[in-house]
Amino acid sequence: MRWLRVRELVRKEFIQVFRDKRNRPILVLSPLIQLVLFGYVVTTDVRDIRVGAVDHSKTPESRRLLESFDANPTFRILYRLEDPKALDRLILRQKVDLGIWIPPDFQAKVRKQKTAAVQVIADGSMSNMAAVRIAYTSNVVDGYNTRLLQEHIKRKIQYGEIDLRVRTWYNPNLDSQFYYVPGIVAFLVMLLSLLLTSMAIVREKESGTMEQLIVTPLRPFEMILGKTIPFILIAQAQMIMVALFALFWFNIPMKGSAPLLMAATCIFLLSTLGIGLFISTVSRTQQQAMMTNFFFIVPFFMLSGFVFPIANMPLGVQWLTHLDPLRHFLVIIRGIFLKGTGIAVLWPQFLELAVLGGVVFAGAVLRFQKRLD
Repeated sequence: MRWLRVRELVRKEFIQVFRDKRNRPILVLSPLIQLVLFGYVVTTDVRDIRVGAVDHSKTPESRRLLESFDANPTFRILYRLEDPKALDRLILRQKVDLGIWIPPDFQAKVRKQKTAAVQVIADGSMSNMAAVRIAYTSNVVDGYNTRLLQEHIKRKIQYGEIDLRVRTWYNPNLDSQFYYVPGIVAFLVMLLSLLLTSMAIVREKESGTMEQLIVTPLRPFEMILGKTIPFILIAQAQMIMVALFALFWFNIPMKGSAPLLMAATCIFLLSTLGIGLFISTVSRTQQQAMMTNFFFIVPFFMLSGFVFPIANMPLGVQWLTHLDPLRHFLVIIRGIFLKGTGIAVLWPQFLELAVLGGVVFAGAVLRFQKRLD
């Protein structure tokens, strides 16, 4: 193998990539814009619950219950209605997230120290969000019940209690951005490296320069190196760029080793670049390569555990996720960012990623041949 030939091909790839003015914003601005967009959009935090209320009791007790919701910054009572059917229509049209109906006998039962029923209607079209909203509602009602109990029982009651002291490690404020932003960084590195590499050889075929490369003394392995090294360097530069942006824009902590993160990125790129090269060798046009990319990107995203916990998937699918390089890289990047874990803890993910990347990249190299068909 002649490194001089590889070096010249790498230089040619860099010139070809950056000569096209359309590629420059894709390489620099696109990952930053997507990181900002996804960083704010992809979240499971519930900060604003729109409420519609029907109060048929119209008593101090019912007003105090609704005031408990109003006093909570998470809830906003937007509609105070008289007809329960109007509340149903608001939920159907997604004007409110939660409906509260207080029956006429609410005050009478409370003052007789009986259980008073209050109906809460939640929009369950998004089950996870509905579960969180119901949990918040239960907390508000529990606080109201505690205050009622203190008012009705004037004397102080002494009894044993449990002092529960909760400590949340790695993400004390339970901010979902701490969980999702490192995952978005990993996804962007995979997306851009896969797209760029899949176009490498197809672009040569479409522009008519593949014949020139075939007649050169470049060996197939040298051509593969010359095609992949530029994208490895570009992906590493993008990784540094988006990681720094995540640190200083979203204030995501970086508790682990940055060199370890860069080493993990190199191993991760073996898989994405190998898949990109495979797509590039089997595709005849850039449009075909682009469509084939989505055949890999969507399953990688869905099976990675980025949004849906792998433990909730069927057992067979859980085994299938081991073939997803993004799954292993997400564990590594979140462990390095949030927990400060090192190779002593993350070695299983490094090993699986290295084996998977080696097999995929070797298969792509064997699949590639210096010919037009």
